[in-house]
Amino acid sequence: MKLLVITAIHEFSKEIKLMLKKSNINIYSYKDVTGFRDLSEEQIESNWFAGEMHESQSIIFYAFVAEEKSDQFFNLVDKFNAKQKTLSKVHAVVLNIEKSI
Repeated sequence: MKLLVITAIHEFSKEIKLMLKKSNINIYSYKDVTGFRDLSEEQIESNWFAGEMHESQSIIFYAFVAEEKSDQFFNLVDKFNAKQKTLSKVHAVVLNIEKSI
């Protein structure tokens, strides 16, 4: 059993749900969150935003999955991210579950 955690901008939520379905991950939780990026370390010329702090409407998904399902999901995310022309991508991690009840 693995814990799959996915974060992305809110605009990608429909696509993430479709990728979960294609990976046979039918049980998951999600929540709207505020994404935060501190741009104060970037040079002024490369900072496209007016301020140094940038917040965005984001979403986070959680799912307990078998390893093969997480592998399928990662393949779909790789394909999705490769097609994106924006800087935003879908981010996913898999964590080992040592014990559960």
